[in-house]
Amino acid sequence: MKLKTHTLGCKVNQYETQYVREGLASIGWADAAEGEAADLCVVNTCTVTAEGDSKSRQVIRRFARENPSAKIVVMGCYATRAPDEVRALPGVTEVVTDKRELPDLLGRFGVTDVPLGVSGLGSRSRAYVKVQDGCLLRCSFCVIPHVRPNLASRPMDEVVQEVRRLTENGYREVVLTGIHLGHYGVDWNRQRPRDKESWVRLSHLVRRLAELPAGPSGDWRVRLSSIEATEVTRELIDVMADHPDRVCPHLHISMQSGSDSVLRRMRRRWGSQRFVDRCGLLRERLDRPAITTDVIVGFPGETEAEFEETLATCRAAGFSKIHGFPFSRRRGTPAWDMPDQVDKQVKKERIHRLAEVEAELRDAYYESLVGSPLRVLVESRLADGRVAGSSCRYAPVELAVVGGEAGRFVDATPVRVAAGRLIA
Repeated sequence: MKLKTHTLGCKVNQYETQYVREGLASIGWADAAEGEAADLCVVNTCTVTAEGDSKSRQVIRRFARENPSAKIVVMGCYATRAPDEVRALPGVTEVVTDKRELPDLLGRFGVTDVPLGVSGLGSRSRAYVKVQDGCLLRCSFCVIPHVRPNLASRPMDEVVQEVRRLTENGYREVVLTGIHLGHYGVDWNRQRPRDKESWVRLSHLVRRLAELPAGPSGDWRVRLSSIEATEVTRELIDVMADHPDRVCPHLHISMQSGSDSVLRRMRRRWGSQRFVDRCGLLRERLDRPAITTDVIVGFPGETEAEFEETLATCRAAGFSKIHGFPFSRRRGTPAWDMPDQVDKQVKKERIHRLAEVEAELRDAYYESLVGSPLRVLVESRLADGRVAGSSCRYAPVELAVVGGEAGRFVDATPVRVAAGRLIA
């Protein structure tokens, strides 16, 4: 029985695809070789942007064309948002509209011992661990709360066991991820609103993991994926400060815009100054933390002055990386039919200008790391014999090292910045 999978979108999707793969592998399913037709294809889709929808359809059609006898199972956010549209695509035999149905899906294929988590993530050097699902926010541009509305936090003991298993299997970096990571525990806390002393928060989980001993395969580190600025609490910062070698000094804090008027139209929960202040608080407690972010360019009604405000806020926050992308209209969201939609060429030009600011900020941050020791997770070997990897501060590093195999830590001291990376 041969299997092919394809994942689009976020780290949560990658984790959930691996969950399905491991469940099927337990009853004898194996990956199809290159050029070999599969008996089953699983596509995990994304719907954050119109491009995500389009790419999802392209993958499904390609799988149907290359594997004419295969069953095609489609899951993910696009499948949830437009199940009838997905069912009409060639070869699709089942559409999973709710990720809570994944154990049932495995059961229908004959898996009796449904896994509680994953034991690896293929050939990746880092492992993702999904600790939470669902989002309660109603940002005016985002369709995800419509397709993943149910908050669900995984039991802490279950997460700890999974992290132990992954580190024992040789993974040196574990990335905690969720649809709204900072809402870990919120579903439990809502059941006891008056008993705040017993509330569970993300900082409690991170501290629990930070205090675990090194595994039999050696030391490891934990990194947090995307989080909201209001959830960068003093308690979370304290855990990071108390365990600098275990918790990466890096947070990806979603900003989306640096203009207060645009943030109001986006229905975000804070203003630009509060965001910058939170970045400042992080820098007060940690040694040169890396702060990365997302920025939507060309939100409806965004004026040139508002875009300039975003650039100014980016500089004030001092990001080390900015993921900038043009606004994409999603049917069913308030922003879908907002007036003053921004012209495509204007968005393209602003993306270019944002990229210039990102390069300026990135290089300034990387220069601040020159001469300081960094722990680097080796990820690949370059053609000239050097290796490439990611530092604890999420900066790409290239260096010459003996025995630097993928998946190992090396301690390196960068000597210069070149082409958007550190040379050590």
